[in-house]
Parts: sequence; structure tokens; C-alpha cells
Amino acid sequence: MDENTIRRVVKDAVAEAKVTDLHTHLYSSEFGPLMLWGIDETLTYHYLIAEAFRRLDMPYDDFWALTKQEQADLIWRVLFLEHSPISEACRGVLTMLRGLGLDASVRDLNLHREFFRRQDPAKHVNDVLDIAGVESVVMTNDPFDDVERPLWLGGIEANPRFKAALRVDVMLNLWDTACPKLAGWGYDVRADLSGNTMGEIRRFLAEWIDRMDALYMAVSLPPDFDYPQGTIRGRLIDECVIPVARKKGIPFALMIGVRRQINPNLRMAGDGMSYACVEAVERLCDANQDVKFMVTMLARENQHALCVAARKLRNLLVFGCWWFLNNPSLIEEITRMRLEMLGLSVIPQHSDARILEQLIYKWAHSRKVIGDVLAEKYVDLAATGWGVTEEEIRRDVGDLFGGNFWRFIGGS
Repeated sequence: MDENTIRRVVKDAVAEAKVTDLHTHLYSSEFGPLMLWGIDETLTYHYLIAEAFRRLDMPYDDFWALTKQEQADLIWRVLFLEHSPISEACRGVLTMLRGLGLDASVRDLNLHREFFRRQDPAKHVNDVLDIAGVESVVMTNDPFDDVERPLWLGGIEANPRFKAALRVDVMLNLWDTACPKLAGWGYDVRADLSGNTMGEIRRFLAEWIDRMDALYMAVSLPPDFDYPQGTIRGRLIDECVIPVARKKGIPFALMIGVRRQINPNLRMAGDGMSYACVEAVERLCDANQDVKFMVTMLARENQHALCVAARKLRNLLVFGCWWFLNNPSLIEEITRMRLEMLGLSVIPQHSDARILEQLIYKWAHSRKVIGDVLAEKYVDLAATGWGVTEEEIRRDVGDLFGGNFWRFIGGS
């Protein structure tokens, strides 16, 4: 194939790939109020709230006192009408509208709202996944959440395109909160981790993995995460999470680098980030080579060292451009580096979507960037004299957008 043909084949293969979105905060309609969707939820996403306050001089409390629709109206006015919406988060809203067949040039927000009012949530879920080219998504499922927990205990049957991941943040980061809850649910646990505590936590984790049919366990961690560490978190990882991951044969996913609430007035929009310790990841993976780890890190400055670690540790799967890295310029840089250092053995992206319709823009934008980088690499490959075929390109793209993940976790 010549260069133009290669670029066309790669573009088509990436556009047509069915994605497994391995980390989201989405829920299907069966989860009721936990499912966030529609234009008002999209406009009040924390990325846009933080951006809007770059322009707003109103007190924070006055903003939070507004209704959801009033907040959306304000953000629409400030970020879309009074200034051109060129940020990635703003452009994403417009890509979403266009993807749904709406006229993104329409300035009247109420006209867009009317479309969403007409939608049946259960059908809309599948429509959005189909538009985004997403075959399945992995949720973030928290047994410590007072709304979500009873749904699982009631035997909820979610849309089969929504898979579960057991989130263990409360247990690992907020033990003072988790301990009394576990005790109240009948687990024999103690604040100082004595007695039967470790065995009971292992029982708790195993029960919830089975209840959810969780594909992996996951946690977000601060930049100062280290391993090994004789803290409560360190002991819980070593004596509970890792043994259960080993026994159940599922990975432990770590998302490292978030600094919570650097501006509490912004609530969920107030989190920040910092450089973290890749050596901790190396020690964790090396000490537990029979356990699989999925890792993404928040700081751009961590990405090179994380790639080097993955070259040395085959039980480490690097995935996605998380949160503040989910911008085209950084996705391009990081994807190119990963392909150059790790070949095709990575997961280039996950959406981290919290609002259903974000799947449309996040995957449309990421496909474009990843496809451009991948096409360049195949052109470079062909220049060596190695003959690349369309079948091979489509195989590789399928791996990047889902196959690598399913093989890593032991699925089909």
C-alpha cells in the first residue's frame, strides 16, 4: 500500500472500531438517579464549571444555590455566547450536539433541551453508545455509596453493555469512614486493623466482586502514594486487595496523581494534580508479579517513566490519558511516545465520561488524534520495506480499542 492508502485504511479502521471503554463514571438507566445525561448535566460538568469561574465574579455559594438549569444557562452564556467555545470541554459539547443530529450552531439552549426531553432514557443509552461506536463501558461502582449499594443488594440487572468495576477508594483513602460502615454491615473489623479485620475485608471484597461480576478493582490515589508503605492504606493493599485480586484473577487498577480539593469552593471541580512516584508502581508490580496491574497517571511528567516501567514489567498495563491529560495535544504526544516505546501493547484511551453523551465527543476527538498518530507509524513502517496489510491494520486497531484489555483481564 502507498502512503495515501495506508492513511485511508487506518482512518477507516479507527473510525469503525468498536470500543471497550475501560474506565467511566457512567451508569445505565436501571440505576435511576445515578445515570447522568442530557444537556444540563453536560453543561454543568465539573470541567465547564471550573472554566466558567475563570470568567465569573459571583460568590461560589450563589452559584451552588442555583438550580441545575440555571447553572447550565449561566455557563452557556458565559462560555458559549459571550466568548467563543474553543476549549476542549466546550468544543466537546458542540461535537456531542452534532453527533446527536442537532444543529450545533443554534444558540437557543431551550431548543436543545427539547430534544432531550423527548428521549426515553433506556433507548437513549443504547443510541448514544452506538453513535459513539462504543460496544461496552466499564462503570465505577462503589459499595460505600448510599444510593448505589442498595441497588446491588436488590439484585439489579443492568444493561449488559455496562460492566462493573469495584471501586475501593473509601476503604483505602478514608478508612475512618469505611471502618464503621463495614462494622454496621456485620463485618468484624476494627479501626486499628487488629483481630479478624483483614480476613473480614477480604471477605467483603470477594463478596462484592462476585455480586457485581467486577472486571477489576480500582482506586484513585494522591501523588504521595508509595509502596511498600506501613500505613493503613499500605497494609490494606498488601493484606487485602492484592490477595483478593490474586485469588479472583482480576487486575488492580491504580489512577495516581490527584490532589483533592485544592479549591473546596468549586466542590467536584476543585481537584488538582501533581507529579507522582513511578518507582512505587515499579515496586508494586515487581513484588507481585503474579498479579496484574492497570495504571494511569495524571501528570504529563510521569508518562515517560511509566512507559519505561511497563517495558520491564509485563504485569503492568498502561491505559488512557486521564482527566487533565484528556486534551488533543497531550493525547497526541503521549500516544506517540507509547507506540514508540511499547508498540501496540497499550490502551491508548478511556473516556472517563461522567455524563452519558460525553462518550460521543470524547471518542470522536480521541479517535481522530490516535488515528493520525497510528497512520504516521504505519507509514514509517512501510518505508522500511515491511509490507503492511489492511487485515493487519484492522487487527491492531481492534487490539488498541478493546482487544488488549480483554486479553489482559483474561477475557475473550
